[in-house]
Amino acid sequence: MHWPYCAKICPYCDFNVYRDRGRREEQAALARAIAADLEAQAALTGERELVSIFLGGGTPSLMDPDWAGELIALARRLWRPSGEVEVTLEANPTDAEAGRFAAFAAAGVDRLSLGLQALDDESLALLGRNHDAAAARRAAAQGARSFARLSVDMIYARPGQTPQAWREELGQALDLGAEHVSPYQLTIEAGTAFERAVRRGRIVPPGDEAGAALFETTQAVLEAAGFEAYEVSNHARGEAARSRHNLVYWTGADYAGAGPGAHGRLTLDGARTATFAHARPADYIAAVAAAGTGFATRETLTDREAAQERVLAGLRIDAGVGYDEVAALGLSPSDPRVAELTAAGLLAGDPRRLRATRAGRLVLDHVTSRLAA
Repeated sequence: MHWPYCAKICPYCDFNVYRDRGRREEQAALARAIAADLEAQAALTGERELVSIFLGGGTPSLMDPDWAGELIALARRLWRPSGEVEVTLEANPTDAEAGRFAAFAAAGVDRLSLGLQALDDESLALLGRNHDAAAARRAAAQGARSFARLSVDMIYARPGQTPQAWREELGQALDLGAEHVSPYQLTIEAGTAFERAVRRGRIVPPGDEAGAALFETTQAVLEAAGFEAYEVSNHARGEAARSRHNLVYWTGADYAGAGPGAHGRLTLDGARTATFAHARPADYIAAVAAAGTGFATRETLTDREAAQERVLAGLRIDAGVGYDEVAALGLSPSDPRVAELTAAGLLAGDPRRLRATRAGRLVLDHVTSRLAA
């Protein structure tokens, strides 16, 4: 469920987000629309098992916790819960949001994904965050008290960052007690404030070699602390700490997307179907009122398109993707593309699955572009 409102738009962000202020009436209408959309999608899918619920954004921790509780309860009624359903809330570490963590836990959230991003005030200012390092530490402590599971996000490859400084900062993040860490390399996205700053020379991001050194530092620090790199940018302290929700994406399972700009992948009438919701909240609300769902588009993927998605997502995780799942691309251990990438040390020599090596993960865009062509 995508909640698109933010108190402040970060300069590096290219997500579908909107300023939070003065939109209370629209937000109440949006919560009702998401509920109606979920009901309509449940009618499309029929009975399915519910594995996870993810309240993402935007900043869903700005949502009324009662609305979150109603949506969580609705999803549990519409689909059959499978074991312990993982319910994740994304949040920023402002004191105002941390003060509501207990209410979200009471609403049914059991996992917090906390966007720390950095742990020094200078970097947080550069990233345009509306909290300081002290607030980040307070929020992590409150999150650990309120929820059974805690994940933290960090951003590295920031301008001027050195491997030693990143090593120390990442170590400080680990001291906060999270079971899951998502370290993301800063990407300069088109159309963002950061992209404009780079063009004007106000920001100089690290080059490829510096970025690679920071990536290797990330792996070394987290491995030494007992975290497994089960996905390119996701590390967990043991299998139980992995994000079940994100594994749905990476393993090609079905997921329903509700909320402005949300996308989904559903198997309908035996075919892999891609859904995309209207981006603007007002358009999404109107579409749900008119048609039941907020879909702007709904299209059936060809076998080749579905296989391309499996390559792009499946190679991000350590388990990779089975050759049987990408047969439409003609991939096999003897395929020249596979043989070339294996010989280069970028793919593991696994006769049953395509799996990227550590070196392959460093240049994953190159690997997947070769295989999915």
